[in-house]
Amino acid sequence: MSLFKQLLIAICLFLVVAFTGSFMVGLESSREQYVNQLRSHAQDAATALGLSLTPHVDDPAMMELMVSSIFDSGYFQSIRVIDIASGNTLVERSGVPDAADIEAPQWFVDLIGLQPEVGDALVSRGWEQAARVEVQSHPMFAIARLWRSALGSLGWLLLCGLLSAGVGAFVLRRQLKPLDYMVEQSHAIARREFLSLPMLPRTPELRRVVEAMNQMVEKLKALFQEQAERSERLRDEAYKDSLTGLANRRYFEMQLQVRLGAEDQANVGYLLMIRVRDLAGLNQRLGGQRTDQLLLAVADLLSREGATLGAGCLVARSRGGDFALLAPGLVAEEGEQLAMRLETAFASLAMTCGSDLTPMAHIGLAPFRPGDECGELLRLVDEALARAEGLSEQCWALASRDDIASVGDERHVWRSLLDQALSRRQIELYFQPVVSARDPGQVLHYKVLSRIRDELGATIPAGRFLPWLQRFGWSSRLDLLMLEAVLQHLAGHAQSLALNLSGALLREPKALEKVFELLKRHAEFAPRLVLELEEDQLPEQAALEQLTRRLRSLGFSLSLQHFGGRFSMIGNLARLGLAYLKVDGSYIRAIDQEADKRLFIDAMQRAAHSIDLPLIAERVETEGELQVLREMGIQGVQGQLIGAPMPWPPTSPVA
Repeated sequence: MSLFKQLLIAICLFLVVAFTGSFMVGLESSREQYVNQLRSHAQDAATALGLSLTPHVDDPAMMELMVSSIFDSGYFQSIRVIDIASGNTLVERSGVPDAADIEAPQWFVDLIGLQPEVGDALVSRGWEQAARVEVQSHPMFAIARLWRSALGSLGWLLLCGLLSAGVGAFVLRRQLKPLDYMVEQSHAIARREFLSLPMLPRTPELRRVVEAMNQMVEKLKALFQEQAERSERLRDEAYKDSLTGLANRRYFEMQLQVRLGAEDQANVGYLLMIRVRDLAGLNQRLGGQRTDQLLLAVADLLSREGATLGAGCLVARSRGGDFALLAPGLVAEEGEQLAMRLETAFASLAMTCGSDLTPMAHIGLAPFRPGDECGELLRLVDEALARAEGLSEQCWALASRDDIASVGDERHVWRSLLDQALSRRQIELYFQPVVSARDPGQVLHYKVLSRIRDELGATIPAGRFLPWLQRFGWSSRLDLLMLEAVLQHLAGHAQSLALNLSGALLREPKALEKVFELLKRHAEFAPRLVLELEEDQLPEQAALEQLTRRLRSLGFSLSLQHFGGRFSMIGNLARLGLAYLKVDGSYIRAIDQEADKRLFIDAMQRAAHSIDLPLIAERVETEGELQVLREMGIQGVQGQLIGAPMPWPPTSPVA
């Protein structure tokens, strides 16, 4: 029972005892007063009647008349006139009225227990005592007044009691409000949120408790922030270029390997390699400071272009004057347009920064496909860059591949294939197990992936068709179909599932409302379905918090996948109450052989552990990686080592 209820019950019990005691004392006092009044009433009536009968002691008729007159005019139970000499009753009137006549219940009459009071007087005949008058008062009129008085007192006490209880409840709730906020603080900590009570209560005891709670919350927040900053510094040192702030060559190669092998991410597109001409000569002619400014300007230009290409684009500085731009989802026509825009921008930049070379930089472009070898792709783009350096009419060159269809034909084929699959709901669900790192036989949930089939019936992974869905603006159509299929699947199976939603869905209010309607109709599946967002497709913080609040109100949880590239935002994620974070597979690959990755993931694990946020490692492919992750305390793992995506029912995960 809550403290508020206990105190309120104690106040009510105190009021009941106090008011009951006051009521009983008042009732008893009134009873004694009425007893005295009855006694006085009987004695006064006997004295008056005795004096009135003295002149008529020998006139029985007059005595009868006078006794009847007195009896009928007052509340008497009996009046008797007794001859003293013989003891005979000369005149008698008596009567006992019904208790119902006074509107008092019989139990109240029995409880009060008022007895008739008797008064007597003598009737004289000269100096001789001739008769004795006995008058017995009727108690019912006193009981009637006591009953009305009791009802009035009880009503007043009840009103006072209710008012006192109401005021007491209001005061208690007001005084104990900080305790409710402290409960919310504890719940917020469980959701990885840090709340402090801004207004301290006036009550000294509660003030000390609230101050201690605020101090604990601030300490946890500071520890978490410290761990997050440490992880961010480690990441920057390992994977960022110190001059431009772009990704360095190592991070670029990590991401490139993931893109070429990931089935659930966009893994077709173009790689651009940009080389600033004669960097050593520029250092000698312009000086180191101006050359650095030129490199910073190139980095800024590439970053702006990358931002226009959408999520998944990566800009990196490879070495010296070499830059790389990885653009998933790009087709040949768009790649050429991008190269021409960069050529124009570099010409303008050369004039602004004072470069004495024209063109200032060369660009090589090469397409990539699923299954391409990283080394072969880099060789292909290097060849294109070398060919661009030998051209005079333009500064860029596009590597040719025999297996690349024309853009128009490819667009038509994909549009027809995807429209047919979406319209006919020909989307297949594949399931990949996510298991506990310590016990691979324990399945935490299954990640749901999408597949379609081509004209020949071959399965096409999502990484192949996702770029075209984005290009056609159909990503939300796929999300809605996948959600409907997953909810239908949950109705027939007991396993927990995780489903990814695209960033395009969050930018379409109508489609997003349809998602919430579906989730509301199937709220019973909330404990078994987690929705995931990709790190590079997150909306603004305010929109993200609103999304998590709406999902939480329906009982569903949210999580992030492919996390790691924007670790600085983990401080904001603490307020979202996420179910877990899935660490991008590029940080997991060969973690048993590369110490810097281990340091970064260990720092991330410490920061996440401080707010009780589970981490799940993606793309675990070797026993060595699994062993390291298990030693570091990572909660879950997902990857080819555990199990490949399969139709339902999937095979048991590798133990």
